[in-house]
Parts: sequence; C-alpha cells; structure tokens
Amino acid sequence: MPRVVFLGTSAFGADVLRRLTGEPEVDITAVVTQPDRPSGRGRRRGSPPVADAARELGLRLVQTERASAEPVDADVGAVVAFGQMVRPPLLGAYPLYNLHPSLVPRWRGAAPVERALMAGDAETGVCVIELTAELDAGPIHGCERFAVGPDDDAASVRARALELGAPLLAESLRGRTHGEEQSTEGVTYAHKIEPRDRRIDWAGTAVDAANLVRALSPHIGARCELDGEPVTVWRARAGPGGDEPGTVSPPLRIACADGVLEVLDLQPAGRRRMAVADYLRGLRRAPERAA
Repeated sequence: MPRVVFLGTSAFGADVLRRLTGEPEVDITAVVTQPDRPSGRGRRRGSPPVADAARELGLRLVQTERASAEPVDADVGAVVAFGQMVRPPLLGAYPLYNLHPSLVPRWRGAAPVERALMAGDAETGVCVIELTAELDAGPIHGCERFAVGPDDDAASVRARALELGAPLLAESLRGRTHGEEQSTEGVTYAHKIEPRDRRIDWAGTAVDAANLVRALSPHIGARCELDGEPVTVWRARAGPGGDEPGTVSPPLRIACADGVLEVLDLQPAGRRRMAVADYLRGLRRAPERAA
C-alpha cells in the first residue's frame, strides 16, 4: 500500500483529509500544512483547519513554510487548498495529485468556487490534477461535473465537490488512474479574493450583486454600508425594480443599475449575523441609502 502525504490548509482541505482516512487502501502517513498564524479581531494565533483535523485523527503533523524544500518521505501526495506553491524538489519527488473544485482549465487558481459563483456559472465540477510546474495545468486524472442552482452558495458547492471529488482523489492515490492533457482553450484564472472584491457594486446589476453574496457566503461575506454603517451581507436575492442605484426601499431592497437586491441576512459590524427583520427592529429608522 503506498504511503500518502497530505498537503493542505483550509477547511475544505480538512474535510477532504477526514474523508480520505475512511477510504480503503489509502494510508496517510503524514500531513503537511502551514504554521500557526494570528487571525481574527484579537489576532490570536490559531491552527489551520488541516492541522486541527490531523491532530483529531492522530496523524503525524508537519507545519512548515518550506514544504517544497523539505519533502516528507512518501510514495505519493495529495494536495488540497494548500496555499504554498509546490516546487522542486518536492515537485518530482513522487506523484502529486491536486483535488481542485472547478472544471479546469476554467478557473485554475486560488478561488475557483468563488469565481465560478461570481461569474454566474450554471455548471461547475471537481477535478483531480497531476501537479506540474504550471499552475493547475497538469493532466486530469478524474473529473465530475454538477449543476449550480440559483440558491447555491460557496458552502453547498464545496460540499458537492467534496462528495464527488474525494473518491476520485483516492483512486489516483491508489495508482489506478491515467491522466489526460488539459485543453489549451477556455483557460481562466480564479485569482485570490481581495478586500476590494468583497464590495457590492450598486452601479452593477442585481444579479451580479446576488452572485457576489452567495460566492462569499458563509465564509467571508460581501460588504457594503447602510447609511454609512458597515455591514456584511450573507444572504440576498435579485428581483425586479428600479430606482437610483443605492436607494433603499422596505423592507431592505437596494436598487442596482438593473433591478434590486433584496437583503435577507446580514451582520452589522461587531454584532452577530441576523435576519433582516431582526436588524430593522433594532434601528430607530430604516436605512435610506447603501454605498
């Protein structure tokens, strides 16, 4: 049975790690992840989700910023949302298979789920890619496609990618798959989500605003200001209507260039997530303007 090293960092990576430990003939002998780092409002040091999962599962854990320079001894590797560029000597030490939640070559890169939802893709998927020097461009060893509905958010897309993708990855780790070269057509890149990407643009369409909200839920959230007060929007839907962009009408419908965004769940700065009705009950007057 091949000895498997698992390289990952995010919550999605942790979920894949847990799923792989239940797969027959997959012997995970080590887990490599990022060092603990400060996070959150209090900037307290916290472990990556993959580190927490490795400890929970009783697996050997290596936390390093130099994974590529110091390859762990293994026969094959699984890479899932690792967050470090994989270079020689790790790249080339043994086969490395990346579970990537998109239909490559569409949405190679750091944020494939978010970018697919932001673009309004009606279909996405999950692929197992053999790692090469070019980012997410290696041969495909397995792929599953699935539809994306208008109510799907990042959590539901990742859950489907996990369900369909973990068995594909396990097959590659067992050495039972063969790679097919990716197409050179239709290549797009899912660039990392930056703070500016989280801002809702009221001069855009309501559909684009709703797509942004679901793309960033439930992990980081879309941002705006209501009468100058910052809020995070967690759930919303596009609807018909028209007014000057940024105008608010009851209960909390915000005009866009084309249609309105009806906000359903939000979170004022420093408070908990809540339904719009609860938010409005705590105000002296309803918001009149969004920015």
